[in-house]
Amino acid sequence: MKLLIVYDSRTGNTEKMAHAVSEGVKSAGVEATLRKVDEASVDELPLYQGLILGSPVYYGLPSSKIKEFLDVSVKHHGKLEGMVGGAFASSGGTHTGAETTIISLLEALMVHGMVVQGTSSTNHYGAASVGAPDEKALEVCRRMGERLGKLAKKLNT
Repeated sequence: MKLLIVYDSRTGNTEKMAHAVSEGVKSAGVEATLRKVDEASVDELPLYQGLILGSPVYYGLPSSKIKEFLDVSVKHHGKLEGMVGGAFASSGGTHTGAETTIISLLEALMVHGMVVQGTSSTNHYGAASVGAPDEKALEVCRRMGERLGKLAKKLNT
């Protein structure tokens, strides 16, 4: 059982979040593979039970590299049904589009037929950070990773 975490990070903020998400996935007893988007290939997607995407926010949207990754993933349309999907984002300021970025990533994952899971407590759509993630934001990332790891186990047993 393994989840793939693909992220883009130009300042290191999203990368820190990706590592925390990975820790959470592993704490659920699931293998996590971390890939910077430049090193990721959509051809490896069918080898995993889930995909978690992380992106910085640009004009309320995911980075162009993450968008391109999703655009190329269309070659696997219909082959990723039932996989776990999740998303997280880091923004440069408050009210600059972290939630809209996460939602747009989740929409793409749902078009692939992936299963996404929100939470009723906070960060309903996925983990978000303003600027460099503080310990509270990193803990939200870990909890999200753990939640998605547990969901993958439920769906694949």
